[in-house]
Amino acid sequence: MIEAHGLVKMYGKKPAVQGISFTVQPGKVTGFLGPNGAGKSTTMRMIMGLDRPTAGDVRVNGSHYSRHRAPLREVGALLDAKAVHSSRSAYNHLRAMAATHGIAKKRVHEVIELTGLGAVAKKRVGGFSLGMGQRLGIAAALLGDPRTIILDEPVNGLDPEGVLWVRTLVRALAAEGRTVFLSSHLMSEMAQTADHLLVIGRGRIIADASMQDFLARSGQVRTRIRTDQPDALYRAVAAEGVSIENRDAALLEITGVDPRTIAQAALDHSILVYELTPLQASLEEVYMALTKDEVEYHSQNIETAAVSRNIDNSAEAQDVLAGTGAASGEGK
Repeated sequence: MIEAHGLVKMYGKKPAVQGISFTVQPGKVTGFLGPNGAGKSTTMRMIMGLDRPTAGDVRVNGSHYSRHRAPLREVGALLDAKAVHSSRSAYNHLRAMAATHGIAKKRVHEVIELTGLGAVAKKRVGGFSLGMGQRLGIAAALLGDPRTIILDEPVNGLDPEGVLWVRTLVRALAAEGRTVFLSSHLMSEMAQTADHLLVIGRGRIIADASMQDFLARSGQVRTRIRTDQPDALYRAVAAEGVSIENRDAALLEITGVDPRTIAQAALDHSILVYELTPLQASLEEVYMALTKDEVEYHSQNIETAAVSRNIDNSAEAQDVLAGTGAASGEGK
């Protein structure tokens, strides 16, 4: 279990983390989400004792990380896969870690096989791909068979097979009663992996909820309908607050009315419906709506930017043709 109480981290006068409190429970996968610069990495570093909190307290399995007599047996973490001596082999890197923590050589071989590193275990880490480096980092996190696992972007650089392997692994670890805390920018993957979500924005916790409750935040009821009579169905369900979109000639997407009401309206008006599918907002949609005001830097909308460029180019062309552009001025 990870327990944080009033965690604050200041860098000079700038707050990176602002008084956050949360609990990461064992037996489930807890996802940690937030925009870049929101405080995710700083929070994870404070959990691991790599950064000292300006104020507040964080404990892992009831104690500060630095007070665990055998830290690798309590907490395994992947925070920076590149933090490995590049001239060492994967095996020697893990063997050195094991030796300093009293971990048997047998366990080194176990995590090498578990993470699929068997074929490259004797090769220098400096020649590893990004994905193989991630696997080595996960092997190191699991070396002490810890009760708590913290993984920062564990699927970064992995191919689809590797992504599926990480998903299966972390869910199996949680099923064994371990505490699993991971961050990722891949929303589709987090949606399939996490049971619970913590969302941080500008150094504050802005959501702490189960995946189901988090997705329910959208408040929108959407339904996909297929029918040979879209116009008739449109008239049957049209009302204030109801939004109806034509996706194609036979497909409607209706928002603002529940599926049962749509089905009843179709029945009452003898309208044949051959698909009626309730749609839940995606994790990405809910997350983007929640954090839209929490990002430090906003990108310009691509369509808006393209229009702006066209306007600018058009105006410049007109100026040149009229002889008022910078190019004309320089030629005089």
